[in-house]
Amino acid sequence: MTQSDPLWRVRANALRTLKPPPRLPLSKWIERHLRLPEDVSALPGQVRLWKFQKGIADAISDPTIERVTLVKSVRVGLSTLLTSAVGSFVANEPSPILLLLPTEADARDYMVSDLEPIFAATPALAGLLSGDNSEGGRNTLLSRRFPGGSLKVVAAKAPRNLRRHNVRVLLIDEADAMEPTAEGSPVLLAERRTMSFSNRKIVMGSTPTDEATSNVLRAYAQSDQRIFEVPCPECGERTEILWSMIEWEPDKPLTAAFRCPNCEELIPEKHKAAMIAKGKWRATRPDVIGHAGFRINALVSPHSNASWGKLATEFLAAKGSPDTLQTFVNTILAEGWRESADEIDENDLAARAEPWSLEDIPSAVLIVTCGVDVQDDRIEVSFIGHSRDETFILAHSVVWGSPGDDSTWAEVDDLLKSTWAHPNGGTLRVDAAVIDSGDGGFTEKVYSFCRPRFSRKIVSGKGVAGNRPPIARSSARSTILFLIGVDGLKGQILTRLARGRTIRFSQSLEPVYFEQVASERRVVRYVRGQPHRRFERIPGKRAEALDCLVYGLAARQLVAVNLDRREAELASVAALPFGVPALVRSKWMQS
Repeated sequence: MTQSDPLWRVRANALRTLKPPPRLPLSKWIERHLRLPEDVSALPGQVRLWKFQKGIADAISDPTIERVTLVKSVRVGLSTLLTSAVGSFVANEPSPILLLLPTEADARDYMVSDLEPIFAATPALAGLLSGDNSEGGRNTLLSRRFPGGSLKVVAAKAPRNLRRHNVRVLLIDEADAMEPTAEGSPVLLAERRTMSFSNRKIVMGSTPTDEATSNVLRAYAQSDQRIFEVPCPECGERTEILWSMIEWEPDKPLTAAFRCPNCEELIPEKHKAAMIAKGKWRATRPDVIGHAGFRINALVSPHSNASWGKLATEFLAAKGSPDTLQTFVNTILAEGWRESADEIDENDLAARAEPWSLEDIPSAVLIVTCGVDVQDDRIEVSFIGHSRDETFILAHSVVWGSPGDDSTWAEVDDLLKSTWAHPNGGTLRVDAAVIDSGDGGFTEKVYSFCRPRFSRKIVSGKGVAGNRPPIARSSARSTILFLIGVDGLKGQILTRLARGRTIRFSQSLEPVYFEQVASERRVVRYVRGQPHRRFERIPGKRAEALDCLVYGLAARQLVAVNLDRREAELASVAALPFGVPALVRSKWMQS
């Protein structure tokens, strides 16, 4: 048979049609196939990746790379890459896939708000996750089967969900929000589910949080540590843009520009897009094989809301408080937060005391909350004032008597009903209070005291450890109980006291108060091999004042008042205590 034989051509054409299409790098597959719907992206339709996104995507699809670690900021579009990777594996490399997210709410939201809409909008993916279950099993919202594989979306807070799964592809998002459980680190538990596959792929991404305990920073340190470098339009030298290189004129953050560390020229924002388009990833540890690590911050994001001027404006608004500054460092700069102190000096706190009190409230105070701690023979109450950006410890009172006696609670109620004259002419009262119900045998007494006073925002609280919000209502239906994220609030207190003076103290406070506020220190303990920050009591010290401060700060979250309106009310000499009806006298009766 010769090449001129028609039968030969038919056979060659037939074999050519059976040949699988060439394997595309993930970046090219995304741009060729992926479509974003309007309810997912501000730029719906066909996807066009930025230069730094392409490098990350291609590492995910590179068969020679087993692990990919992403230290990411917000506003760099990396969430879409995660869904794109899921879609590519489902369409091109069917296999068992596991996606690990911090909570079940995150998992459900991701499936409904991201993955399903993108799969539906992309012709190459439409229908792949809604098959007829012909391979056995049952499709659910978080567990899907498709020809050749499966996809399971699992919450890290329920490590039992990781059992019975053997997966080739493991995707972990927001790893730093995942804390060790009773069974160990959910990240390590998930990684063990990939041990059966020699061609496994593990992708971990997260915004970093605490530098000492960060899962993603620890993984990045074990990688080839790639950084994204851009050329200077003046000298051509490449560098990673860092926050220390951004400068602006005094009080004019919108003039922010990039100072090249090589030629020291100031590069305005208009050159940013061209610099990013010519950027390249560089491995700072090229000796590491098989583990690609990427670190990217918002300074190279082409988004309009990530311009250097807008980021400088955000920084100026955030730098006044350690709480907001940490958010900026974590989410914008993609850096771990470094604590300036792990312990407080009580004498230093006492030296900060200022000449004001409940009887002479500072004019900046707009809200008053209380934190209440219950002991066997007394109930302690801290009165805490809040301005727009500062906290004032106004007073600390002790009501002696058994919490089992109604007379003791009557005294507490009188304290919580107190009103005070504001220096601007109005009147302040307690806006909210959290009473600790977690210690001793007086839990039911606390519940019975708080229940009829719920309308006054006097609530029972229980401290819980771990990465929790400052305050959240318990799901228990038997009573009204609020769970207090004590570790986070203690961390805020320690950071604010160490980095500035946004927590201020009255001279009316006794020396023992400062000793108790400084009664705990932050330490790093290893739980099943994983570092975990927690607070421990300094031997020989009591902590009632610290607990009251924690509950008082949590109570501030219950007060949703308009501060401008409150300030106007307090500026009125005729203002009455909030909730007290005005008495109107008829002129006719006086005639």
